[in-house]
Amino acid sequence: MAALTNDRNTRRRAGDLYSDPVAAATIIYAGALVCLNAAGNAVPGATATGLKARGVATARVDNSDGSAGDAVVESEAGVFRFANSTAGDAIARADIGADAWIVDDQTVAKTGAPVESVATRSIAGKIMDVDNVGVWVRIG
Repeated sequence: MAALTNDRNTRRRAGDLYSDPVAAATIIYAGALVCLNAAGNAVPGATATGLKARGVATARVDNSDGSAGDAVVESEAGVFRFANSTAGDAIARADIGADAWIVDDQTVAKTGAPVESVATRSIAGKIMDVDNVGVWVRIG
């Protein structure tokens, strides 16, 4: 495309709201951590490598009987509180500023490799705070 030679109405997006096609045979619950898989389809957070954290689902989407893209999930980026992992993988205040790793669609952990240093998790985002209820993570 050539450079502009006249005014252009360039659309703006805030950059924190997303609308993504949902993977086949998938349910994403409201409040769930939403990720994109290798095909670019939305899936709930899970222990898996190669996922890209996208945001938190604003509503439940049931594509359990559909093909990829038959449903769309709305998600929002920002700072959200998730459940903390347990035992040696629990996140502490000393971990603020480090990466949080996805355990499932509502839980994050301190490491991406809980077993024998073999990575099994994807990054959820940056740890912003830790309180007695959970871990605040910046996604997006």
